[in-house]
Amino acid sequence: MDILDLMWGTDDRLGSLQMGTRAAVTFLIALMLIRLSGRRSFGSGTATDNIIVILLGAILSRAVVGASPFFPIVFSCLVIVLLHRVISLIKIKAASHVRWLEGKKIILYRNGNFLKDNMAKALVTREDVLRGVRLTAGTDDLSGIQCIYMEANGEISVTRKSKIR
Repeated sequence: MDILDLMWGTDDRLGSLQMGTRAAVTFLIALMLIRLSGRRSFGSGTATDNIIVILLGAILSRAVVGASPFFPIVFSCLVIVLLHRVISLIKIKAASHVRWLEGKKIILYRNGNFLKDNMAKALVTREDVLRGVRLTAGTDDLSGIQCIYMEANGEISVTRKSKIR
């Protein structure tokens, strides 16, 4: 047990070796939790996806520095990850009834007009919208753009006018 005490530490005054060991173990546990949580957790940020990032980071940091008992921290992170999966499953099964979880898209521009009330609701300026168009559609020219949306995850998306042949 002496080697375990040396590597892990037993009190609240941890040295570099103990914090390094805890960091390595916490990294491996975080990797397993993220794999369990699913790809969406760290892809585009929906509300529930961002919550899991914030909570796991905040809670797991306590494990590294020994601010709280290690195994209860791991258990609480597992509960958060499982809750995230349950919420994701609920969203799949009852997508139309859980819009309040993630929100809905907001149309910002349609048929050549910026919709100022919707832009205010989305808390974006004209320049924010144009930046989104440049990033998603690769253009500054709005003549070929039908609609611009603020998606539920905060990203700007664009639909182009259809070409009639």
